[in-house]
Amino acid sequence: MSMNNDDYPSSFIQTIINNDIKAGKNGGRVHTRFPPEPNGYLHIGHAKSICLNFGTAARNGGVCNLRFDDTNPTKEEIEFVESIKADVRWLGFDWEDRLYYASDYFEQLFDYAVQLIKLGKAYVCDLNAEEIKEYRGTLTQPGKESPYRDRPVKESLELFNQMRAGEFADGTRVLRARIDMASPNLNMRDPVLYRILREIHHRTGDEWCIYPMYDYAHPLSDYIERITHSLCTLEFEDHRPLYDWILESLGLENRPQQIEFARLNLTHTVMSKRILRELVEKNFVNGWDDPRMPTISGLRRRGVGPKAIRDFCERIGVAKSNSTVDVALLEHCIREDLNMRAGRVMAVLRPLKVVIENYPEGVVEELEADNNPENPAMGSRKIPFSRELYIEQEDFMEDPPKKFFRLSPGKEVRLKHAYIIKCEQVIKDPITNEVAELHCTYDPDTLSGMAGSTRKVKGTLHWVSAPHAVKATVRLYNHLFQSENPGEGELGYQDEINPESLEVLDSCWLEPGLKQATLEDRYQFLRQGYFALDPIESHQDSLVLNRIVSLRDSWVRAQKSGA
Repeated sequence: MSMNNDDYPSSFIQTIINNDIKAGKNGGRVHTRFPPEPNGYLHIGHAKSICLNFGTAARNGGVCNLRFDDTNPTKEEIEFVESIKADVRWLGFDWEDRLYYASDYFEQLFDYAVQLIKLGKAYVCDLNAEEIKEYRGTLTQPGKESPYRDRPVKESLELFNQMRAGEFADGTRVLRARIDMASPNLNMRDPVLYRILREIHHRTGDEWCIYPMYDYAHPLSDYIERITHSLCTLEFEDHRPLYDWILESLGLENRPQQIEFARLNLTHTVMSKRILRELVEKNFVNGWDDPRMPTISGLRRRGVGPKAIRDFCERIGVAKSNSTVDVALLEHCIREDLNMRAGRVMAVLRPLKVVIENYPEGVVEELEADNNPENPAMGSRKIPFSRELYIEQEDFMEDPPKKFFRLSPGKEVRLKHAYIIKCEQVIKDPITNEVAELHCTYDPDTLSGMAGSTRKVKGTLHWVSAPHAVKATVRLYNHLFQSENPGEGELGYQDEINPESLEVLDSCWLEPGLKQATLEDRYQFLRQGYFALDPIESHQDSLVLNRIVSLRDSWVRAQKSGA
């Protein structure tokens, strides 16, 4: 290795790898893998694992495999496989020619199971699932040995082959490891290695009617692929003795090392794949890629960039103990990524019409506006100004409080990039008595940036020219769950869903330049947040934009206040 790994002591995992390389373990190789089960879409927690596995390999001059642990055909689908591949690529990682499936190894896994039987370390058990659970014991009481535990090797071999041949009904027999029914670790109490399951597999079809359990297939798949460091989340710590037992029992050399790290927990978010599936199947959200979901596809559809997610994963680091990260940090990383590349534009989401009475009819001015004051290289654009405009409804109050510096009767404000206007008359709907239109005047000597224009007012409003504006639907997203830690209180997660997690505004007006917006473009709507076109529902004749994130950065405020 030409790389000096002492330069990377950024985590306890890297320290282990540095020591392994110094000791010459695995010939100095570093080979990791990202091993998702294709039973759902990946979420932000998986992004942490993707970045860790691929990043650790790259940092140490090694390689990382993408392997699907597809040992449970009842929940696995091709749709999930393809979505996972798309997510890993989108995050910026490449498995090159190292795409594998546990199902690639079904024959080898069967042969290894036969070896365990011959070694007296596995046996066919006739107890059903309920009986196995009953015999297993508890955390404080040892388990009871199965009456089939001492079944002769020859008989277990015959029965295991008959299981494979489909001679027994589902659930009537299993293959179990012969370890220790009194072990304090429940995972070591003769765990099931194979079960009979007549389900069509997404790759092998009906070739198999017995399938290996995850805890059995996983260490052997790692071994077959010559993985050196098997990085997994903390809930697998109690499974590590079984991981090691399987490899040691078979006498395999150059065994991979399992290392556990803390999984990602995020406020206002659930990371359970089971719950995420229920949210989709029970129509609490509009699919796995709903922008309110913590799935990578949901974040992507919302408009979040891969750089922001990689930055977030880098900032939270890798720890040995579980903790919960404030979702505000993720939102801060998203804003930081967008700030320099998002064009600033004006968009009126809840329009109120303004007529400038002393502005000549039929005249249109092209005013200059910078595209991003944080990034001058993005240049400027022309925006039309005319006699009729739209402003935000909330920027006008008929009877305002003392420190209201926006528009009200007889008061003046500046229009961003344009003139100072004064509200002269309020037109109301004769039926509802609601404010329908404002009649104003403008001061032609106050054009923003005009030489000699020195008059100041406190309020500045964004606006769009009514005849030129582009109509759009805008979706404002908020946290899907109201509580910080959904599911932990007395209420179930379904009762904690935020009824205001999505607000759809159908009559928004945008600068005319957004008519040419592309899926790659990102915008900051002044005072509203960052937005992007919805990649599925937006098209040339019907613009639909998603708010990626608001402008309020609670993470920065918390850091400044010392919280």
